[in-house]
Amino acid sequence: MAFHLKAATDQDLPFARTLTHEAMHDYYQLYGLLWSDNGFDIAWAGRENWLICNDSVVMGFISLSRDSRALYIRELHMLETCRKQGAGSWVLAQMALKAQAQGLLRLTVFKTNPARRLYQRQGLSIVGEEDCFWRMELECRAAPLD
Repeated sequence: MAFHLKAATDQDLPFARTLTHEAMHDYYQLYGLLWSDNGFDIAWAGRENWLICNDSVVMGFISLSRDSRALYIRELHMLETCRKQGAGSWVLAQMALKAQAQGLLRLTVFKTNPARRLYQRQGLSIVGEEDCFWRMELECRAAPLD
């Protein structure tokens, strides 16, 4: 497997929006939330977006934001046919490295989303909750040079 990240462009927006809507639809219904294509598009425009690829095959995408304290995973979605191949774990490991400059990797996940177990296996801990979400984070510090 040759996983890699490729910078997403505006041409990738319809793919990302559709994938996110399909992946989150049941959670939105369960918790009485309203999906907004326009809201997704506005958020996409203000974030750092990457396609998750295996060789030339696009498997999913990740959307990020950051502040001085943390790198935030805002969206992380894989095509259903591309799940359970190790790409999610690989992406989270890459994000932990990327988060070293800020010190923390953070995300929120629906409480009923089984992806929470993947995040916990990768070292993220539940640090709080908001309504239907768990807030999770991982401390990411660069190892000191000897």
